[in-house]
Amino acid sequence: MSKEMIKALRGLMIFAAVLVLAVLHLDKVFFAIGLVLNILQPFLIGGAVAFIINLPMKAIEGKLFKGKGKISRWKRPISFVLAILAVVLVLGAVFMLIIPQLGATIHELAIKIPAFAQDAVALLTELFENNPQIQEYIVAMDFSKWDWNSILTKVADALSSGIGTMLVSTVSVATSIFGVVFDFVISFVFAIYLLMQKERLAGQGERVMRAYLPEKLYSKIQKVLRLLYKNFASFISSQCLEALILGALFVVVMSIFRFPYALLIGTLIAVTALVPIVGAFIGCVVGAFLILVENPVLAISFVVLFLVLQQLEGNLIYPRVVGSSVGLPAIWVLVAVSVGGSLFGVIGMLVFIPITSTLYTLLREDVNERNAKKTGYKAAKDCKQENTKAGSGAAKDRKQENAKAGSGAAKNRKQENAKAGSGAAKNRKQEYTKAEERKRKNAAGTKRNSKTEGSAPKDK
Repeated sequence: MSKEMIKALRGLMIFAAVLVLAVLHLDKVFFAIGLVLNILQPFLIGGAVAFIINLPMKAIEGKLFKGKGKISRWKRPISFVLAILAVVLVLGAVFMLIIPQLGATIHELAIKIPAFAQDAVALLTELFENNPQIQEYIVAMDFSKWDWNSILTKVADALSSGIGTMLVSTVSVATSIFGVVFDFVISFVFAIYLLMQKERLAGQGERVMRAYLPEKLYSKIQKVLRLLYKNFASFISSQCLEALILGALFVVVMSIFRFPYALLIGTLIAVTALVPIVGAFIGCVVGAFLILVENPVLAISFVVLFLVLQQLEGNLIYPRVVGSSVGLPAIWVLVAVSVGGSLFGVIGMLVFIPITSTLYTLLREDVNERNAKKTGYKAAKDCKQENTKAGSGAAKDRKQENAKAGSGAAKNRKQENAKAGSGAAKNRKQEYTKAEERKRKNAAGTKRNSKTEGSAPKDK
């Protein structure tokens, strides 16, 4: 067994042991996590504030400080101050729209509630007069049998315990307010430090990860962090734009149909719509209550109008503005909001959409990569099979061509050999005939010579 395999098994065994211990002591694990989160809460809030302020600050730096002149050394503080002023102006404008309208509405409610109560009393009186059985039921109730001493004792005990609880609650609220202010100061200071030194802190984090992590894991973490930043920035920008569009839509439509408190309700819906999907319904409840005191029939009409505009916003505006910006289908936006809200409330709704978008993007890329590999392997296999078939066919064709060529060559050689043999036999026959003729001629010449030699002495 190799050293890498032993190291992997050792890490797996340690992870399994830690997981078993965590499951056996789950309550202590959750307590420890809660304690750590409580300690880190100001810093987490400061990080969130720094991330939100960084969006306008980065835009201001890119637009106003493009060059590298003398003022470039002051671009970060100036951009930070301008971003803070922009956020404060937006929040101030919202409060200036809401608070005067809310004060006027409360004043009108204070004037109209007595009249509303008189109308309610008149309505109940008319109800009792038209339904005598209700009066008979009330008269039939024998209040003399009630133990009034016991009732008064219980009321006194409730009041005394209520006063003590109120004092404890007052001290608790004062302590909570002091804690909130203290945490806010720490968070804001931490956010300022993060924004002023963001490049340096990012570089330090990269060096630490590169030093202690393998290169492949470091690259993957860098990719995930860049994707998270992109999704969170896109989500915040698009969510603010969507809330602004929805609030303006309500103000315009309510003004056209002559609904009361159009500006107040539109602003409330725009603010509450920063919470995905369910936030606008909070504004609807408040707006319906305000209109109910003014005119109950208009309150019903407002609820119908809200449902219509909410369907328009949910099916047309939200998927195009928010869903397309984070690259997440509408069904997964709903799942992210439901799960995040169930686990961590409003913060979970806001955070889980970018996280789900990041997971969805990573899963989609991995699925596409795996399918591409399988498709490439299948294509290579098909190509190999095609090449094998083509090679087999070519070999068969070559064999047939060679066989045909060999048969033709053998036939040609046979014909040539036959022709050569026939010619050689003919030549040999001709040579034999010529030799026979020479032989006969030689024999004839010899015979003549012998006759000549025999006749020569007679002449002497």
